[in-house]
Amino acid sequence: MSLTPSVKVLAGIFAVSGTVHLVKPQFYEQIMPSWVPAHREVILASGAAELALAAGLLAPRTRRLAGWGSVGLLLGVFPANVKMATDASKTHNTGLKAAAFGRLPLQWPMIKAAYAATKG
Repeated sequence: MSLTPSVKVLAGIFAVSGTVHLVKPQFYEQIMPSWVPAHREVILASGAAELALAAGLLAPRTRRLAGWGSVGLLLGVFPANVKMATDASKTHNTGLKAAAFGRLPLQWPMIKAAYAATKG
């Protein structure tokens, strides 16, 4: 399979998000579900994973494996996105609410792009 626009976009999103995870991990600590242990370590590991997956999605030889890894990562971080939306619903900050709830429906096209990458 050739590199589709949706896979390119997903790789770009992972590259940016992975970088932010490593440079500003404190941004993500506030959205971590309380049941996740070692918040900082999980954030740093997920940032490194996102960077590795971004690179893997761009390379034809690793695209299929990176696609499966991307599906797993996106499913794994979904609880944090739900928590962020739940927490935002308790604030008066309309922008935060819009951003938090806006992320949720974006998960599906990202998972769809990741799954498409598993086809080769």
